[in-house]
Amino acid sequence: MEQAAKFGGKERVAAMHARLLEFAKGFGITDMKMRQRSPNTRRALAIAELARDQDKLEPWRQIAMDAHWTRGLDLESDADLRTLAAEAGLDPAEAIAASHDPRFLSRIDRRRAEAENLGVTGIPTFVIGNRGVVGCQPYEVLAEFVESAGARKR
Repeated sequence: MEQAAKFGGKERVAAMHARLLEFAKGFGITDMKMRQRSPNTRRALAIAELARDQDKLEPWRQIAMDAHWTRGLDLESDADLRTLAAEAGLDPAEAIAASHDPRFLSRIDRRRAEAENLGVTGIPTFVIGNRGVVGCQPYEVLAEFVESAGARKR
């Protein structure tokens, strides 16, 4: 989906990108690729379920995130998904098959429905009790959130 349509115009998207790039700099990330279109990641998430079953979720997650945010790869492209699967130690043909497999896709659909029922509107979402913080937030916001829930600084 075009981000301008999703988020209310090109100017708003430009402002969001600028904020995200500045936020990322705080973590030493300076090579992010900003896009005008948000990919449908459902198939990549189905491959993540395959990776989970094979104890390769963390390598898949790292590689897929890097592919999207810094390498500019397309998480909807079979060719790119095959390449990423191989990098994560998955069989590329099995990964593409999993991306269309109703068993894996239904897991994604169930998790999405559960999140929507809980009121999750974005990622990441942090929940403690019946309160939550949505979106990529500065450390100070998250620290205040957990402290307000009773956590103590160490």
